[in-house]
Formats: sequence, structure tokens, C-alpha cells
Amino acid sequence: MTTAEIDFEELFDAAPNSYLVLDADLVVRYANRAYLQVTGRTREELVGRSILAVFPDTPAAPAAARDFGASLHRVLDSCEPDVVAPQRFDIPVVGRPGEIEERWWCGMSSPVLGPNGTVKWIIARADDVTEFMRSPLIHELTQPLSKQATGIAAQVYTRSRDLEQLNEKLRQAHAREREIAVTLQEVMLRSPDLARHRDIAVRYLPASGSLNVCGDWYDVVDLPPDRYAIAVGDVVGHGLEAAAVMGMLRSALSAAIRAVPSPAQALEVLGLYVRAVDGALATTAAKVLIDPRSRLIIYSNAGHPPPVLLHPDGSCQMLDQATDPPLGARPDHVPRPQAGLPYTPGDTLVLYTDGLIERRGEDIDTGLARLTDALAQYSTLPVEELADALLAHLGVTGGSQNDDIALVVARL
Repeated sequence: MTTAEIDFEELFDAAPNSYLVLDADLVVRYANRAYLQVTGRTREELVGRSILAVFPDTPAAPAAARDFGASLHRVLDSCEPDVVAPQRFDIPVVGRPGEIEERWWCGMSSPVLGPNGTVKWIIARADDVTEFMRSPLIHELTQPLSKQATGIAAQVYTRSRDLEQLNEKLRQAHAREREIAVTLQEVMLRSPDLARHRDIAVRYLPASGSLNVCGDWYDVVDLPPDRYAIAVGDVVGHGLEAAAVMGMLRSALSAAIRAVPSPAQALEVLGLYVRAVDGALATTAAKVLIDPRSRLIIYSNAGHPPPVLLHPDGSCQMLDQATDPPLGARPDHVPRPQAGLPYTPGDTLVLYTDGLIERRGEDIDTGLARLTDALAQYSTLPVEELADALLAHLGVTGGSQNDDIALVVARL
């Protein structure tokens, strides 16, 4: 884009702060929308007139125009920006003809130099510092500030107020974007079969320091005659690219377990598939098949944190007897291990991604111990309450600071 294509009036009007553009004769050539709003003036009243005629001295502020004019002349002489101490320029009260309102303004004027090095334009910013000038901070000073010090203090006050407003907008944007991210992830993780399992609770939380969707996933698949499979996985990285890879791998694993109802073989199929998908290498996943008839859990793990089988008495068993490297980590295809574990009705199976347990600078065994301690404390809760209590106990109700979290809690 060239400068000829830029609409500078549009840019000035979009600015939240008040600006005037003056020529070298101190004649107003442009006033942006914010300036007109805060001063109650129109462009017709300002443009083409001397700035000192537009805002003359008043009985309440006899030296205001003089000081403002002196600041502008310093800009012309030095070709450097200049800050003027707060000045009183009263403005009309909107909707009340003849009434004026006391207002204080702090100005900063910046030069725009022409080809010959002299000032061609002056951009004058006006900040409303009435609140600052009326604040106890000014009136309680034992020694009055100099004009220069008052001007600097007013500028600092204005910038801090701008930052507060900006931070609030950022907080609102963060909350909104986080809500969108969670909604998008929930749509991507929707599982039709999950609706038929009232004893399974699922949770997804994006990293609290991230606004993005991520590569963590969970899935529940019903298999005939009455078995079902649960999976959790974690694609390396964050953002839309990781989420896109996650969607492909989740679908592929869901299809694989329907075709070959063996967790190890399903992960083998997925391992072959990741070699053809950019960004999929080093993905971790755990696949578990639950057979209610034989009361047996069959599982296989590709580099993922081990699922946990929680008993009603609070004791826990790690599903860690069939662990292998992450998907695509080996140069050649090798069959993956598989293990079985009996369960008793009333036991609870917990699958999760590493954001639930891992903390920076901490050994993973510490995180696993913290998880099993929490499970022991809440072992008898219904699954929905157990999932929430688990997140709260581990301090990740609002998400982990550094990683996303997917969690599945299934009462068997």
C-alpha cells in the first residue's frame, strides 16, 4: 500500500484521542472526531481559523491562550515536541445554550517537518485532565508543582487512564475470545455417542495464558454389542493449526477403533497415519476399551500420561503396563503393546492430558501423586461433581497456566 492509498482523515477520525492539525501559521486545518466530541465544537467553527482565536483568554483563565501560544511557538522554533501545563478552557454544555462547563486540558504538540527541515504541520493533542486538576493529589501538595511538573504529572495521569481503559478492553476481548475458543473446541470435540453415557463427564479448558484453541482432545465411541472406547490425545502446539491436526487425528482414531476394536491396533493405524500429516508427529494418545460383560479394561498408551482406575475406597491403579513412545516417534513400524485390567462396577476411570498434572519445574511423579491424592478424597462423588472437584483441587478451574486440559471421568 502506498501513502496515496491511505486516507489520513479516516485514520485521525478513528483515533480515540483528541487531535488538531495546525499549519505553520497556527491555523486549524483539521480536527478529528474525538476532538469535536470532547470540546463541543464543529469543524466549521474551527477549520480555517487561528487556534488562538478559537480558544481565546477568558476571565477564569486569563493566561491560557498565552501559554498555549508560547508552547506552539516553541515547537516552531525548536522543531521538537512540547508539552503545555494544564490550562483551563471552558466548553459549552450540550443541550443547555449559554451555559459553559469548567474543563482543564493538557496539551502536547508535535511537529511534522517539511522537505526543508522547517515545521510544516503541528499535530496538537488535547487531553481532558479536569478530574486530575480537581483531585486531592493537587490540592494536598505542601508545595505547589511548577507548571512543567504539573504538565508532566497530568500527562502521566492521562496515559495511566488510557492504559486502564485499554486494559479493560483487553480483558473483555480476552474473555470473549476465550469463550469463542472454548465453544469452538467443544464443537470440534462433540461426540454423538457420549450423550448416551450419563456416567461419563468430560471437561475441556484452554490454557489460561492462551486465547487459542488447541490440540488436546477426548472421544467416546460405542462398539457392538455393548462395549465402548474412550480416548484422549494431545497434539504438540497450540492454535488453529494444532486444532486442525487434532481434528484429523481424532477422526482417524475414531474410525480405526470401529474397524479394529483393539486399542493397540487402533493406535498402530493412527501411528501410520500421522506420518502423512504435517504437525502430527510426537502426538500422544491413550486408548481404552471397556467391556461391561467381562468387566475388563483393555488399553494401550502412546506416550501419554497413564489413565487412572479409582476404586470406591479411594485406592488407585495406574494403567501403565502398555506404554509406548508417542505416535510417529519410531522410524519403523512396530506393533504396540496392550494390557488388560479387571474392574468392579462402581470403579471410576479417569483419562486426562498433561496440563492437568504437569507444573513447570516439577517432576511428573509429583503431579501424578497430587492427582491420586485428589481422587482418593473425592472418590464417592458423582462423575460431574468429581470432575469439577478434581479441577478445583488441582488449582486449574480456570485452566492451566501453560497448557490445555482435556479430562474424562467415567463411572464403570
